[in-house]
Amino acid sequence: MNNIVNFQIKFYNCLDENGNLNSESNIDNNQILFKDLLKLYTAMVKTRLFDAKAINLQRTGKLGTYPSCLWHEAIGVAIGSSMHQEDIFCPYYRDLGTMLWRGVLMEEILAYWGGYQSGNNFSHTVHDFPFCVPIASQTLHAVGAAFAVKYRQQSRVVVTTIGDGGTSRGDFYEALNLAKLWNLPVVFVIINNKWAISTPINMQTKTETLAQKGIAAGIVGEQVDGNDLFALKSRLDVAIQKARLNNGPSVIEALTYRMGDHTTADDASRYRDSQEKQQYLSTDPLIRLKKFLQRQYSFPDQEDLKIQQECQTAIEQAVNNYLALEPGSPSSMFDYLYKTLPLSLKTQRDLW
Repeated sequence: MNNIVNFQIKFYNCLDENGNLNSESNIDNNQILFKDLLKLYTAMVKTRLFDAKAINLQRTGKLGTYPSCLWHEAIGVAIGSSMHQEDIFCPYYRDLGTMLWRGVLMEEILAYWGGYQSGNNFSHTVHDFPFCVPIASQTLHAVGAAFAVKYRQQSRVVVTTIGDGGTSRGDFYEALNLAKLWNLPVVFVIINNKWAISTPINMQTKTETLAQKGIAAGIVGEQVDGNDLFALKSRLDVAIQKARLNNGPSVIEALTYRMGDHTTADDASRYRDSQEKQQYLSTDPLIRLKKFLQRQYSFPDQEDLKIQQECQTAIEQAVNNYLALEPGSPSSMFDYLYKTLPLSLKTQRDLW
């Protein structure tokens, strides 16, 4: 008997829960610019505050069902800041941090979850794909976009995200297979927050990691602490540059936790032990980065408060812009489905 193939999955972590860089991080403190870190931290603060505001809007009947991204802030900001502006992002539905970093307006995001078709029509990132609520289909969209990029010989990369539950879908495996077969410039980021709605990770799959799912397609996979901005950004930079140089796709599994309900239409207390969340409180990605800033740069509390106030002011203005939108016409339900409406839908529109 011969052993034909061996594989291993590497795990990357740089910043511990107390804001200390570990000895294996290979990050030189002197090379980290404070202004750059402050921009990343501010983006994470804005993401968290906006997320909380969106939930409040839903609870008061001013927004539709909304999926919280609490505890996902480092993942979103790391992805956005590692991409070039001309790159293409194919999100799922919890990618608030990435979309804000890439220039999607907060009022556009609110409009989407508020039921306006215009919410999908981004002002600044017209080449990025909109939120994708169907599970895993965004990975196939990403492969299609990456094929177009390669066909046109463009120096662009496609990044797509998927939840842990989505990696059980056939779409995901089909996307991986084509991405490697055609050597496409695409990076798959698996956001493993331990829950697929009410299904825990140990009832979804028996693989030791989700990153190893890429190996079946011939794609190297790795696991990263998703609440560690430094580690995730470092690995994303490598994967995106690899794709840009036409060296093929990558799979990155970012480990985090879903602190809230699946969406505002869900009640996680019905299926999740209330004590489970307690063990993840110390992993807060925002607090971790703040502690690093305080230790390394003597980041003052008043500066932090100023950042939060400025973010909150911008959020309130975006909310006002959203609430000032004219009510959409119900006919818009039919306007963007087909070039020519089928008879069944035309009859419904005429009846309306």
